[in-house]
Amino acid sequence: MSTIFVTEAVMLAIYGQLLTPTQPVEYIIPYKTVLELYELKSSDEPLMHSTPDDHHVRTKINELIRYFEEPLNKKKIDRALQVPWAKSPSIPLTETTLVTILNAMDTAPYGELFDPVETELLLTAQRIKAPMLTDQYEFIQRIIDASIPVQVYDIDDFDFALEVTE
Repeated sequence: MSTIFVTEAVMLAIYGQLLTPTQPVEYIIPYKTVLELYELKSSDEPLMHSTPDDHHVRTKINELIRYFEEPLNKKKIDRALQVPWAKSPSIPLTETTLVTILNAMDTAPYGELFDPVETELLLTAQRIKAPMLTDQYEFIQRIIDASIPVQVYDIDDFDFALEVTE
């Protein structure tokens, strides 16, 4: 059985360790974060601090987009997009990682505290009762300050999160 985490699609492109976990992991990804990959792909703003890292991440983003656009994967994703809160069938990324795309719906319960993508991540984590992974310290702090009932881990604590959620 896989450990489940909610995260953004771009995290899989930026953090390679997410694709090589020590045990099976399934990532639940709100579809809106997949759409963000296209925005990041076409953006001229640097995604990383160093040019080689930025180039590497952009390459990984392009690879992930191409993978999601492969006919079988696209069909799985499109199936989920037919109904609010529907999940795609699992899409294998590696031998130990699966991705499931969720057609999350931002119902704006958190007002101005969180942007639409953050809201979808929070609602997804609450709905499926799974911890969230992020690299955004400010986001984590706002979750804590607002007493949002979700478990959230910094990506740097991924190995610890795997141990705790076993």
